[in-house]
Amino acid sequence: MARRTFFSFHYQEDVWRAWNVRNCWVVNGDQESVGFFDGSVFEASKKEGDDALKTFLRNGLKKTSVTCVLSGQYTASRRWVRYEIVRSVLKGNGLLTVDIHGVKNNAKELGVKGKNPLAEVGVYLSNGKIYFAELKDGKWVKYSDYTLAIPASDLWFEAPTSNTVVKLSKYCIRYDFAAQNGGENFADWIETAANLAGR
Repeated sequence: MARRTFFSFHYQEDVWRAWNVRNCWVVNGDQESVGFFDGSVFEASKKEGDDALKTFLRNGLKKTSVTCVLSGQYTASRRWVRYEIVRSVLKGNGLLTVDIHGVKNNAKELGVKGKNPLAEVGVYLSNGKIYFAELKDGKWVKYSDYTLAIPASDLWFEAPTSNTVVKLSKYCIRYDFAAQNGGENFADWIETAANLAGR
């Protein structure tokens, strides 16, 4: 089954690597990708303010069933990558991380493996309600770009039972595009993420 997949990545740092990964996947089938916005559109939304950019990203996630985080050296700490991850959870999308540091950029350089972005965002229980948390300066804090409680029924994974943060990476698989032959296996990784989320 073809999956409409949203790709989340650090635009300035990794757009070349991300395009190469995406193109390899699309060429091998009839898959449809979302999240590869023209840089000028993204920048224009940022200039309009945070609310405009959030709306822009939420619209980008519409009609997708999987969100693939293409992770480079700095991806895990990027504010808008985290927002795309949180919105993907709220939408019920399957989630996975694919490390792309082993893919050369436009200068033919390899990157440096970064932290798993899905290990930097989590969920926790507080006063009977579930909230998102994010890792900042080595400490878990309440996620500031979405502060509402999350209904347990909206989660496709096990709801947290205490105020100890459960990382999203506990429920999502991390792959290495170069080391694990992503060119051949990427479609299977996407399908696995969709199946885990019941999509």
